[in-house]
Amino acid sequence: MNHYLLMNLLHLFAAFLFVGVVFFEVLFLGSIRKRLPDAIIRPIEKAIGQRAVQLMPWTLLLLYGSGVGMAWRYRAALADPLGNSFGLLLAVKIALALSVFGHFLTAMALRRRGRLIAGASKRIHISVFCHMLGIILLAKLMFALSW
Repeated sequence: MNHYLLMNLLHLFAAFLFVGVVFFEVLFLGSIRKRLPDAIIRPIEKAIGQRAVQLMPWTLLLLYGSGVGMAWRYRAALADPLGNSFGLLLAVKIALALSVFGHFLTAMALRRRGRLIAGASKRIHISVFCHMLGIILLAKLMFALSW
């Protein structure tokens, strides 16, 4: 198996896990939270949060590590992103991915300090959700559009 294919497969599996968790938390858990009493939903949210804290650092390491491995192949396009549509779309995708990583670091720092309150968590999840939609769209458009 060649290096790029391996990086691509690892990236897809890690993205599937990360995006799946974010989609679940935003689209399902947000709605479920409104329908259940706090005494029921709080332990569920706590258990999900604990599992996410265990899983997400490794998932992100794999996701970003494989992303860097794949981006290396396109370093010429990234050297002059305004010179071609692929390089520009890839650069925007990378910028969104770095912003997602910043969101993750912010959430972890707030969590450690005991300041990750429901409102902040919701805003971070919705922002990451929107970023992920953009990243998914760009991942496909990079290979479909050219100008």
